[in-house]
Amino acid sequence: MIASVLVANRGEIACRVFRTCREAGIRTVAVHSDADANALHARVADAAVRLPGSTPAETYLRGEAIVKAALAAGADAVHPGYGFLSENAGFARAVRDAGLVWIGPPPEAIEAMASKTRAKELLGIAPLTDVTEADLPVLVKAAAGGGGRGMRVVRDLADLDAALTAARAEATSAFGDGEVFVEPYLENGRHVEVQILADTHGTVWALGTRDCSLQRRHQKVIEEAPAPGLAPELTAELHDLAVRAARAVDYVGAGTVEFLVADGTAHFLEMNTRLQVEHPVTEAVFGIDLVALQLRVAEGHALESDPPRARGHAVEARLYAEDPAHGWAPQTGRLHRLAVPDGIRLDTGYTDGDDIGVHYDAMLAKAVAHAPTRAEAVRRLAGALERAAVHGPATNRDLLVRSLRHEEFTSGRMDTGFYDRHLADLTRPAPEPLAPLAAALSDAAVHGGRFGGWRNLPSQPQVRRYAVAGEEHEVRYHHTRTGLTAEGVRVVQAGPDRVVLETDGVQRPFDIARYGDQIHVNATRLTALPRFPDPTTQHAPGSLLAPMPGTVVRVAEGLTEGTTVQAGQPLLWLEAMKMEHRITAPATGTLTALNAEPGRQVEVGALLAVVEGDAGQGRGELRE
Repeated sequence: MIASVLVANRGEIACRVFRTCREAGIRTVAVHSDADANALHARVADAAVRLPGSTPAETYLRGEAIVKAALAAGADAVHPGYGFLSENAGFARAVRDAGLVWIGPPPEAIEAMASKTRAKELLGIAPLTDVTEADLPVLVKAAAGGGGRGMRVVRDLADLDAALTAARAEATSAFGDGEVFVEPYLENGRHVEVQILADTHGTVWALGTRDCSLQRRHQKVIEEAPAPGLAPELTAELHDLAVRAARAVDYVGAGTVEFLVADGTAHFLEMNTRLQVEHPVTEAVFGIDLVALQLRVAEGHALESDPPRARGHAVEARLYAEDPAHGWAPQTGRLHRLAVPDGIRLDTGYTDGDDIGVHYDAMLAKAVAHAPTRAEAVRRLAGALERAAVHGPATNRDLLVRSLRHEEFTSGRMDTGFYDRHLADLTRPAPEPLAPLAAALSDAAVHGGRFGGWRNLPSQPQVRRYAVAGEEHEVRYHHTRTGLTAEGVRVVQAGPDRVVLETDGVQRPFDIARYGDQIHVNATRLTALPRFPDPTTQHAPGSLLAPMPGTVVRVAEGLTEGTTVQAGQPLLWLEAMKMEHRITAPATGTLTALNAEPGRQVEVGALLAVVEGDAGQGRGELRE
């Protein structure tokens, strides 16, 4: 029997595997990069081994270093998690050759399916080779890995070469494999997948369907099980195809077969030979622990002949540290607090006070709700996210809540084009109108009515300014002998941590959390603005500032100071949180300064370049 498991991964999935191992009485071993030295997964494991370096290529993609770590820590098994080396047949063999148990499928099955090109050939599907205008739109896709990395949609044949170059670079960085291929891009289909689990005794389970259609940058955002609205005969066909794919490669362990469903027809996409990020919705519906079953299968135990019966509906939302309104730009900084109401499953690799860095994926957590019906599960998850405490950098929390409540989603009519159609509406600023006033009254309670060491005359209003969702809000209130007052609002209570306001006879409570100049009022995130702006922070018009911390990976060929650039022209590329982000010229003009070169690490707000011409001051343009 397995006694000690090393998880060859980090963050949320490592913590999730450790949880099941602890319940089973199995010791746990973590590996961590220098950037992850204080990460939650390294802290909660029974033992941890350092992988020198910070980038994935230096650490979590070094199979030989991970095998060495497992042997040094006395582990007798390795669980790959998802991403990184989870679908690397060479790594699986190295684990086995070292005398360790590999908690995953045979290397031969990984080889057959890990390359999407070979998987399609196995099922008789050929990728596009010579792309013509008639083939458009097409999708450039990494042959290895997943998670939306190394993928680009091409709608103009002139953009194909650039898309191939960008996809290869991103795939190499994320998976250590730059192979890409081209396939038809089916717009407005539904992304549906089947969870499979197979043992070494010939049993293969098809554990229902999942719908993962809500995606950004080809990476899933909201998933659910079962996939709503599928005809019974289509569901049976999907199950049959998934089992057939598993049997074709003598599959063992957990895996997922993915399809695009359009016009009632299923189109095979790929088989992921690993556990999926969205596996919790299947666990909730079937009442199982997939990691526990992975462990049993790896120990040689047989599955029951038939899988358990499904019950109810489950929905999962991925909470990311990112700004959906500005190119999904990843965010970094201190996560001060993360908590959801009771009854919601929260899988995370962070805890209060942890720092979110630049080297890895921007996902903070997965929130999962289960209920007897789809409508109840969706309502439960939306309400829980709305009430959740998410204090720190900007996140996609508001987008998740609005997506879950969007009529197209609640009616089950969503597809992979959901965010292409609705992103602008879903990210339109709609802060709580009383949040700035609540913040100001809370500040007044903290300071006892004093600001800057002097007191205004009682007849003069106090003025405070806050930034909310990129917009500035000014609020005014008065100190009186009876307390604090504001026009049109009755101040029922005003304390440092809680403010209660009444309008039109209705009282509204606001919980306040304060971290320096960042203030969280219920679900609204505000930044306190100084009374007088600092002139040293001003930049020349046309300045391109780094919209996120990251590394400059490329500068446009031939770009030098004095070059004439066109509005929207790509100037340079930043890599942050394993994704590549293109920075473009904000307007047509002349490049008068270029402070970026490949390999340079930059912080948010760093001056990258200046374009003189018809350009406004700001952070420049961020494109995918």
